[in-house]
Amino acid sequence: MPHVIIQSCCSDGSCVVACPVNCIHPAPGEPGFAEAEMLYVDAATCVDCGACTTACPADAIVPHTTLTPAQQPFLDLNAEYFATFPHADRAPLALIPEQRRLTRGGPFRVAIVGAGPAGMYAADELLTHPEITVDVYDRLPTPYGLVRFGVAPDHPHTKEVHGLFQEIERQPGFRYFLGVDVGKDISHAELAAHYSAVIYTVGAAADKPLGVPGDQLPGSLSATDLVAWYNGHPDKQDLAVPLGTTRAVVVGNGNVALDVARILAEDPELLAGTDIATLPLEQLRRSSIREVVVLGRRGPAQAAFTVPELVGLAGHHGINVVVDSGGLPIDGDDTKSRLLRELAAREVDAARRTIVLRFLASPLRLVGEDRVTGAEIARNRLEVDASGTARAVPTGETEVVEAGLVLRAVGYHGLPVADLPYDARLGVVPNDEGRVQPGVYVSGWVKRGPNGFIGTNKTDSQETVGRLLDDLDAGVCPEPAGDATTVAALVRRRQPAVVDLAGWQAIDREERRRGAEHGRPRLKIVDVDEMLRIAHEQVGRPVYSPTRVVRRARSLKARP
Repeated sequence: MPHVIIQSCCSDGSCVVACPVNCIHPAPGEPGFAEAEMLYVDAATCVDCGACTTACPADAIVPHTTLTPAQQPFLDLNAEYFATFPHADRAPLALIPEQRRLTRGGPFRVAIVGAGPAGMYAADELLTHPEITVDVYDRLPTPYGLVRFGVAPDHPHTKEVHGLFQEIERQPGFRYFLGVDVGKDISHAELAAHYSAVIYTVGAAADKPLGVPGDQLPGSLSATDLVAWYNGHPDKQDLAVPLGTTRAVVVGNGNVALDVARILAEDPELLAGTDIATLPLEQLRRSSIREVVVLGRRGPAQAAFTVPELVGLAGHHGINVVVDSGGLPIDGDDTKSRLLRELAAREVDAARRTIVLRFLASPLRLVGEDRVTGAEIARNRLEVDASGTARAVPTGETEVVEAGLVLRAVGYHGLPVADLPYDARLGVVPNDEGRVQPGVYVSGWVKRGPNGFIGTNKTDSQETVGRLLDDLDAGVCPEPAGDATTVAALVRRRQPAVVDLAGWQAIDREERRRGAEHGRPRLKIVDVDEMLRIAHEQVGRPVYSPTRVVRRARSLKARP
């Protein structure tokens, strides 16, 4: 096999387009592409040209001769995929659909609220049309959303997709309005009045609660907040993380659960070469945690983590990984089962920290009075219902696992968006393939719910932009007031500290410069005041303090 994809890639699909022999699947438009954990290279047709390695924005494709022992399972993953989906009738070349062209001349202005992956992919799709310009808004002075604040610092290859985003933001017709809180600094009605269309890509900002007694005790935290904390999110740097305990419990066994468990168990000196935030790194250096227990209510076969994440954990020989299957045999012949069996057979090194993957276990309550001291766990068994779904059923046996830190990683839930309809049960804005109404659209998690991967947002945004283009061609989008200068003037009146592309690039350069001094990719700036100072000083603009900005914004709120 000449080339291999070695991680849960971003599913951007650029490699598919670059491949001259159509050997990377599932491709955009094929069944399963939107839901795929990763893409796969067909050894039978790959000609080892390397075009895919250049196109991949996540640096996730390598020659098979460079695979490390820890990466060898990816060979099995590729083989399994093509054994299951051989598709001998595939065309020798990837079929690239003809670029759509608008039937109306424009110009059109589109606002995108949210500068994460969904927003950036939507901007990319829109900017293929010369009649359209795009303004991207975000509450923070820095863009990229979950790529900056959600990807684990020890997964640098996944973060490489920011190189693609940099290419998007440099396109003609692209502008940033960063540090602008839509709904507070500027209303939805004002955006809708000044743009042909508005796309909301604000994600799913809340996590789901455990819903058990004691969930609100100090020491019970959201894994989402912990991820934001160690990734340098400005809102989470004062998070109280009790690391003076010897054991932590993570409820849930998806990819986020494995991420937080791995970071808590990792040697801090290995993290010191990443872009982890400075304060969390210093606190992790003083951590007393020796064991992290990851709870899954069902069995190993139903684990929510993806195979690429498990491959990465299995290949990490600096951490013990113990598998407690709850008495169930791990007898599958798939890659996930093979890896779990291998992990279960490994010897434990007492000198290393340990991650316990514990299955058939659910939390009943968190124990403690003024803080968490443990979790009462119910042991489960599996029962298969009439539909063939395996369900966890309590056996009646319980135990208390002592722990001073409990992290919930049981999913996300979207919050309402001001002045837009809201489905409280699903946590999304109700929509028809991204269309809320002509002129208002959604993409990403706020559209479909919290599922998929970074690259899933590309397909999702293509669908949303398709609906938007339909409405532009039909002439049903509102005619915007003013022009591009009018919009910029309005935003600057409301939020004088707004950060544009040049300001963001100044922040980015400074973070990289500071990182280079310490042998790190970047040192993230976590103080908003400092970000604004750098953004405005280095591009020759006045510096505004947030206090003055808030006061001025409030005084201007009622003005046109």
